[in-house]
Amino acid sequence: MENNDVQCFIEGRVGRLRLNRPKAINALNLNMVRDMTEALLKWREQPEVQVVIIDHADGRGFCAGGDVVSIANSATGHGAAGDAFFFQEYRMNHLMYTYLKPGVVFMDGITMGGGVGISMPCRYRVATERTVFAMPETGIGLFPDVGGGRYLSKLPGRIAQYLGLTGGRLDGAECVATGLATHYIPSERLEEVKEQILLHPEGLRSILDNASEAPPPAKVMDILPDINRVFASDRLEDTLAALEADPSEWAQKQLSILRTKSPLSCKVTLRLLVVSPHFGSFEDEMRLEFGIVHRMFRQHDFIEGVRALLIDKDNKPRWHPAKPQDVPDELVASVFQPLPKNRAWTPLPVLSN
Repeated sequence: MENNDVQCFIEGRVGRLRLNRPKAINALNLNMVRDMTEALLKWREQPEVQVVIIDHADGRGFCAGGDVVSIANSATGHGAAGDAFFFQEYRMNHLMYTYLKPGVVFMDGITMGGGVGISMPCRYRVATERTVFAMPETGIGLFPDVGGGRYLSKLPGRIAQYLGLTGGRLDGAECVATGLATHYIPSERLEEVKEQILLHPEGLRSILDNASEAPPPAKVMDILPDINRVFASDRLEDTLAALEADPSEWAQKQLSILRTKSPLSCKVTLRLLVVSPHFGSFEDEMRLEFGIVHRMFRQHDFIEGVRALLIDKDNKPRWHPAKPQDVPDELVASVFQPLPKNRAWTPLPVLSN
């Protein structure tokens, strides 16, 4: 199975999902999600497929996220296309999370948003010197979805709040240090490693272990005490106050970044990071996040954020509400209300033997 945007094929005893939309940094669209889901469902039932490799063909990034411009266009109407995308994307994320066959993802280059959603479920996650990991959704009026609440909340200290609010970026070494990546392999060796896996898929773990190198020092761990201090609160106003009170160059940079983000998105993100650890299953996490995203992509801030950052590119979003203190707690709470059963997210049906 193959189209222009994603190549899904079997090579030897390995299922290959290869993103191939370089001009959009391999951003996921609905057709890509459907094709990848269909391939994974087929391979799940095929004994000859022992391993799944996820990578990208060309371009400077693995996957920049979801195709949010088309979703924003949908939101200005009745939003059906946006709902369809997130519903199917979350089904694919859940399928990957519960997949029994081992998967390895090569997070070579930009790995953001939806790219994180197809990376984190893999058993083996390879970072390189080119890896740029981020969840920058608060800059477009959304929140760290595709399981972001679950993945980020497992990170050391308050790194989740730092990354989720500011959209801060981690390099490959930092991904290994925080547990987001399992291996660090120089990009120049990736093709050689993939060839070895194709020849000996049963040796996947040892191949990756042998190829992995000690990464450079992880800068984020050096600033972890600062992150823990200024991002200690689950109230956005407290975080802003802590940054305002810190004259250091690093704190003032975070403050200026945070002031460009949607206040509503930031408050939703903080609440998500509080509630997600209490959800026992990834299915529950996806159901929660779909309810949130169903409401958030219809909000003014998402449409405005996409306009400012991705369409007009003036980088001057006009958020509403514009200030954190003007975002009512009731509005944040309403975003987290469960959807009616007939509109709620559900995982793919389980086939009975």
